[in-house]
Amino acid sequence: MYIQVSEDFKKKSKSAVFAIAVFIIVYILMFLLTVLLAFGCIAGGIWLIAIKPMFLTIMLGAGLAGTGGFIFFFIIKFLFKRHINDLSYLTEIKRTDEPELFKMIDDIVQEAGTDFPKKVYLSYDVNASVFYDSSFWSMFYPIKKNLTIGLGLINTSTKQELKAVLSHEFGHFSQRSMKVGSYVYNVNKIIFNLVNDDQSYRNSIEKWAGMSGYFSIFALLSLFITHKIQWILTKMYSFVNIRHMALSREMEFHADEVAANIAGSLSLEESLLRMELANNSYQNVITFYEERISKNKASQNIYKEQFFVMNFLAKHSELESKYDLPHVKSSESGLFNKSKLNIENQWASHPSNEDRIARLQKLNIIKDAENGPAKNLFVDFEKTEIKLTAKLFSNVKYQKGKTDLDLQTFISEFEEQYSKDSFDKIFNGYYDNKNPDFSISENTVGKDLYFDQLFSKEKVEMVYILIALESDKKFIEAIIRKEVILKTFDYDGKKYNASEAGKLIPQIDHSIAEIKSQIHQNDSDIYSYFLKSATDHHRKGQFENIYRKFAAYDNEFEARFSLCTELSNATVFITERTPVEQISKNLSSLKPLEEQLKKEIFLCLNNNHLTADLEEQTINDLKYYLEKDLMYFNNGQYIDSHLQLLMTSINMLTYFLHRQYFLLKKELLSTMKDIEDLTIMQKLPQHSPLDQI
Repeated sequence: MYIQVSEDFKKKSKSAVFAIAVFIIVYILMFLLTVLLAFGCIAGGIWLIAIKPMFLTIMLGAGLAGTGGFIFFFIIKFLFKRHINDLSYLTEIKRTDEPELFKMIDDIVQEAGTDFPKKVYLSYDVNASVFYDSSFWSMFYPIKKNLTIGLGLINTSTKQELKAVLSHEFGHFSQRSMKVGSYVYNVNKIIFNLVNDDQSYRNSIEKWAGMSGYFSIFALLSLFITHKIQWILTKMYSFVNIRHMALSREMEFHADEVAANIAGSLSLEESLLRMELANNSYQNVITFYEERISKNKASQNIYKEQFFVMNFLAKHSELESKYDLPHVKSSESGLFNKSKLNIENQWASHPSNEDRIARLQKLNIIKDAENGPAKNLFVDFEKTEIKLTAKLFSNVKYQKGKTDLDLQTFISEFEEQYSKDSFDKIFNGYYDNKNPDFSISENTVGKDLYFDQLFSKEKVEMVYILIALESDKKFIEAIIRKEVILKTFDYDGKKYNASEAGKLIPQIDHSIAEIKSQIHQNDSDIYSYFLKSATDHHRKGQFENIYRKFAAYDNEFEARFSLCTELSNATVFITERTPVEQISKNLSSLKPLEEQLKKEIFLCLNNNHLTADLEEQTINDLKYYLEKDLMYFNNGQYIDSHLQLLMTSINMLTYFLHRQYFLLKKELLSTMKDIEDLTIMQKLPQHSPLDQI
């Protein structure tokens, strides 16, 4: 199989290679200067000792020679750096274990025209990747790649989709013309190590400085010179890296084209669209068990639970099903991303899914497909699921004997928690990332209002357009302040230089004002609709009371939350090196804030709704904190157990304030749902007993 590389790929390959050539030239010049400097320091040190041998000249000579040695070592240290991947989270599988899976890999390797991986591993997550251990010398001899396949990906894919994803990974190495990308990647990583990975180097200098006060002076001189070298290398790294990232984007498109030629465009497209949901489902299960570590609960099979959650969330989002898996359409995947800003991802190696899917649809390569579950490639997939689940949870430290939840118990607890921690889907996600507007009043304009219009897809999109606009504005302001360094960016389909960023702020402000006005009008309509409906069902007083209660809490939230911010700022000194006398002063200043903290914690502990989900130990710790006047520093040392109680109390206040906000919001929305249910019931045709005769 041969795929013609694009002119864009050729252009960006040349640009990346040119950048590396420039770096090499700069590096060689620096290397020669460093050699001269090192030679001069060592020669100077020897000369100093030779002219008058004595303790002082010996120490100064040795220090000067050491400076030369350390500077020279800094410039060549990357030659001895070997990147070793952490494989502890991986499980190796062999051909004898999973012959069908390996046969699929054989077919992909043959069609892609590349080499079979050195080893094949299973990981926990929803991903697939190719990796290899590399060093400077790996630029000059070939290295076999290792393949990693996430069990969370296999669990949520068809055979054809898995084939497409794996074909993409091998597509990176399938053609001679694309190997320049692998080369650029390797060189880029070496430059990164040279610029950033200097902890062991610093440790060596610190040990040397600790041998003598004389050496410490030369250690500072060594660090000063190497920092200057590092500054130049950092600039060069940016020069190389931005071109490497641009090439990486093109490599992704080429790898997608290889995958489409092997497995078809549609299979890769559908996998990309579902992958976010599959990964979100996996993370939901992980979070579920993280919150139950203190209850000593673990999973029997995290992948069966992932599969359930994926279908549960798909059902709530009203997604269609295809091949017994959720079918995510392009129009459904981009609902929450309304940004007009496109940086062309100058610092990202992957293009957006939207761009990748657009190219796949343009290719439109059709292949015969095996659409059965990818898990059927395994001899005993359930056994593999259980094995990896046990390995994943073996890293968790449980205080007592743990309980492994069966699937039905998980489903029950997950559904209960989801119901408690989410808003009813009747509102179509309108309130998921916004709150009711408490500045509105009843809309007196005489017009018919309908629930479905108030919470339509278009109205929900307005919320996310506003979020995107405000996010875009912050990012562009960061460009103006030079916190984000780039040359050009696209906004709303038009290219801008960084110097032109300021021109966009008035335009974005105007768009923000417009969309806010539309949302404000819709919120006014919502309030008026429910006020009228509540009146019709004799629940006006209840609706208004809950609305006012939530509005009052919203009004005071910032002031109450500011205490958490003040406490966090007032306790920063604990994590820093602070003189003893200053610690005493800081703790004295903390006292008034701590009194306010205790008052707030006391109020929260007396609210059963807020403490319902807390562990008994947490409640007891908070009560102990309230009852005692704790000492945090004594005899020149911090009392860690008391500090831990203080920090727990500050964190719990943050939790209580946010939890109370959520509960009040849920109470209001639940009341609104009840009112709408009554309205729907009222509209249903009423039948008398005679109608049944």
